[in-house]
This record gives sequence, structure tokens and C-alpha cells, in this order.
Amino acid sequence: MAFFNRVSPALVEILNKLQSGESLTDFDHNLHEYGSVRYNIQASASSPQIVNLSTWMPPLSPEFSSDCLPDCALQDVKRVYLDSAEVVEPSKQGYMLTLRIDFAELPQRKEDRMKAISEISSLHAVILSSQMKDMLWNLEPRYMGNGMCNPIKIVHQLKEPFFVIKMLEKTTVIYPMRFKDDTDVILATSFFQELVDVSNLEAHYKAPRCTWSPIPPLELRGEPFQYLTTNGGFVSLEIFSQHIRGTKADNTVWNLLTFISYVKYHVKVIRSARIRGDEDVKKHQIGGHKNVKKLMNFSRSKMFKKRYTIITNKIKKFHYRIKIKWLLHRFRRQWLRVQKIPLLRKYRKLD
Repeated sequence: MAFFNRVSPALVEILNKLQSGESLTDFDHNLHEYGSVRYNIQASASSPQIVNLSTWMPPLSPEFSSDCLPDCALQDVKRVYLDSAEVVEPSKQGYMLTLRIDFAELPQRKEDRMKAISEISSLHAVILSSQMKDMLWNLEPRYMGNGMCNPIKIVHQLKEPFFVIKMLEKTTVIYPMRFKDDTDVILATSFFQELVDVSNLEAHYKAPRCTWSPIPPLELRGEPFQYLTTNGGFVSLEIFSQHIRGTKADNTVWNLLTFISYVKYHVKVIRSARIRGDEDVKKHQIGGHKNVKKLMNFSRSKMFKKRYTIITNKIKKFHYRIKIKWLLHRFRRQWLRVQKIPLLRKYRKLD
């Protein structure tokens, strides 16, 4: 799924084409991704080693709307791309950020060069993660008259916003969950129950606490009706300061931003397992386990992955059990059918 990946595959393809010297003319290309992210890539035939990459994306929260890149994100971009790109100020007109990439300055070793290009192609993830971290770190609680805190709407995916409620001692992130059909709802609900159980285990006391409710939590009281209408309920994660500090901060923030995409990927995999039950699904399950680890890597989720496997196996066994019963029934009808014995003729008693 596109929203899972930090790296833009289309941007990687374009940069690889430019750094290999395939384009011998002036290059000016516009790229649109994720519904609202815009890129402009420019290169000159006279200086093919120099590429200007400009980007624009909407703010993570409509409440902090601005055409300029927040200072926190700008500093993070400069830190991440210190050795691979240079921030151009002012940026290209109509864009919030422009990077100047000099392919001559990138590592010459192929693997390191590809890694640097992939890192540059994750620009949107760096900007979004930086904005989210700034909210979790520096945003002051906004209390309402009833003692509750006013939620902040986060729009990572246009049609699937979620909410952040910042309090003094913790931050609660609430996800309204919507699915296409009832089967997906059933599978997702089972997953949420398992996630809640795991997060409440003593072995995972350092992990964010997870809760699920079929009705809107009290924190969302007063929000527009369209955000509270769901068929999959509401998942809440309680985030404390230890979850967004140090080396784990970037992974934690990206996991929060892509949580809805992860759940839908998980449901898709389980649904495929129920329908097909073939070897190809096992490959998807392996990928699913890796994403589970990413989702809960700040909580050491070995037990969670074990439970995930148990759920998948139970579903597959249930599917196979139905199939076996059907085969036995058919076998009995075809091979164990009781042969009808013709009635004996009646004879009249002779005198």
C-alpha cells in the first residue's frame, strides 16, 4: 500500500534515470502523489549532475494551515539531508521546499548511492513526521469548558482523518475506522480485540495502551457528524513521553500516521488467507509480521506476532474444516450410499 512506504517509488525511478545520464535534454517534470503531494523535478542538459527537487504538500492539520514549511520540518530536512542535498532558499515559487541534489556528491558505491536516492525520495515522510513530532512535543493542551481537551484533526489521508488529544501527562490518538463491507469489519474487530489484549499484558507495560470502542469516545464529543459515523468503531492509543523520545521517535510517529493503512493491509491479508489458503498468502503473512514489528517495535511485540499467527491459523483451520466436512459429505453420498434392497415377492399360501 502506498501510504505504508516512506519512499516514493515514482521519485526513485525519476532520480535513477537522471543520475544514470539517460536524459540528454532539459528536464522539467511535475509529479503528483498520495492525492495532494506535488513534486517538481528540474535538471539542465548543461549540468546534468545537478537536480532541483521542489515539493508542496498540505499541512498535517487544517488548524495550522500555512504555505510555508514549518521551521521544525525545515531543520529536520537539513539534518537528514546534510550529506546528500542542499536546501535552496527561497524555494521555487508555488512550492514550500526546494532541494538541490548534486549526484557527484553522492556515494560512488552502487548500494550506498541507491540508499541515498531512496532517502531523498522519502522527503514527504520526513516532513510529515517532523510536523507530527512537533505537535506531540510542543503543542499545549487546549482545555474546553467541561474539563476535556479539544481534539486536533490530523489529515494524512484525505478521506480518513484521525484525532490527537494533547494533555499534560499523555497524548491520546483516536482513529475512526471505516471498511467497505461487513467481512472486513468482522476481521478488523477481531484484530482490535487482540491488540487491546496484548497492550494490556504486563509484559508490554511500556507499550502504548490501546482501547477500542464501537461508539465515539467522549473526547470527540462535538466533532462533526461525518467524522463520527463509522462501521469499524474507534481505536485509541495512549502515547507518553517515552514513546516519542530518542531513537524510537521517528518510527513511533510514522506508525501513528500509517496506522489506518496498516489495519486495512492486515484485513486484506487475512481475507486473502480465508479465500485462497495457498502458498502465496504465506509470503504476504511474512510481510505482515514485519509490519506488525514496525507497528509495535517500541513495545517488543513478540507475543503480539505470535497471537497474530494464531489468529491466522485459526481462520485457515476453520476454512479447511468446512471444506473437509463438505468433502466427507460428498464422499458418503457417492461411496457409502446404502443400496436399496428390492422387496421380496409375496407368495400366496397354497392349500
